[in-house]
Amino acid sequence: MTMIPVKVYTSDYCGYCRAAKTLLTHLRVPFEEIDCSGDSEVRKWLMEETGQRTVPQIFLADVAIGGYSELSELHRDGQLEPILRGELAPTSVK
Repeated sequence: MTMIPVKVYTSDYCGYCRAAKTLLTHLRVPFEEIDCSGDSEVRKWLMEETGQRTVPQIFLADVAIGGYSELSELHRDGQLEPILRGELAPTSVK
């Protein structure tokens, strides 16, 4: 199955980051993890891009969908898999 690109911006010691990565791993979704611990430039870019200061910040096909809560809600509502397959467009939190 073809999947859209998934990026997860994380930091050290972040429980929600671990939960997001665990959910994606459980679903066998390949993702790129970008650890932005101590990287003020990436943090600044994330704030400008998403309006959020917290991590994780999850991007599906370069669309910021939010953090773990939004990811798990998409999964619970049965929308995550169709988005990952490219059948539904991800919705930005911004």
